[in-house]
Amino acid sequence: MVINRNLLVFAFGFTLVASVVHASIDSERKPYIVYMGEARGAGISTSDEHHSLLLATTGDESIAKSSKIYSYGKSFNGFAARLLPHEVKRLSDEDGVVSVFANTRNRLHTTRSWDFLGMPQTAKRRLDIESNIVVGVLDTGGFNDDGYGPVPAKWKGKCVKGANFTGCNKKVIGARYYNLENIDVENQSPADLDGHGTHTSSTAAGTAVKDASLYGLAQGTARGGVPSARIAMYKVCWGSGCSDMDLLAAFDDAISDGVDIISVSIGGDSRSFFQDPIAIGSFHAMKKGILTSCSAGNGGPLSRNS
Repeated sequence: MVINRNLLVFAFGFTLVASVVHASIDSERKPYIVYMGEARGAGISTSDEHHSLLLATTGDESIAKSSKIYSYGKSFNGFAARLLPHEVKRLSDEDGVVSVFANTRNRLHTTRSWDFLGMPQTAKRRLDIESNIVVGVLDTGGFNDDGYGPVPAKWKGKCVKGANFTGCNKKVIGARYYNLENIDVENQSPADLDGHGTHTSSTAAGTAVKDASLYGLAQGTARGGVPSARIAMYKVCWGSGCSDMDLLAAFDDAISDGVDIISVSIGGDSRSFFQDPIAIGSFHAMKKGILTSCSAGNGGPLSRNS
């Protein structure tokens, strides 16, 4: 009886220590993006491929399943997962893996843009063409649709409802939001609580508004570059920033949804092209004939230029 009791105590203690060690290792896992280049052909499950890679890397079915955060596969191939340093090294050496990089947070970039570009308000408009253009805006989220015809038949996107957002119309024809890290956010919704997304989408496709000003300064007519174009919002930015994982998920969807232009006024520290979510997304958009318009940034050579 004494021996059995000692064995029971030992077994319990061993299990407890193993659980603590396992939990400690799990806490060391960090989110990474595994970029694998071109999307696979129809009929090939990228999700299964990604699981197999994680299983071979971790050697444990449950860890492989729980560590994967998201699979990209509509417009390019890759996945996001919580990894340990040695797993990052092993995945980096796998055939078919282009790059593995840590998920980081990017920043929003911040009126007379179109006059400056030589596109005055008097420019001749082709409403039949312009109203068929869909601008996908990757930002903080975001119109009156009076006078708009039916949504373009080519559009394959979604309108995801959420807090303070009840649906789309014939101007804002698509809306999605991304929070792959499941961080605590103020508003699980495509709705724009920051104003940056509304500003950038208005710059691209806002209807003319007379007598606009900032407390009386720069008074005039505010307008977008193509006022009759449609808008699809992809909310990737929250109070804590704009994560690489969310940016790539938005690019993956926007390309597949059928946008004509992708607008991104977001940026971070300089990185190699294979580790830059905007460079990766823009490259695959370009291969589908989609133009990506990306801000140059707010920084300058000196601190006072930022």
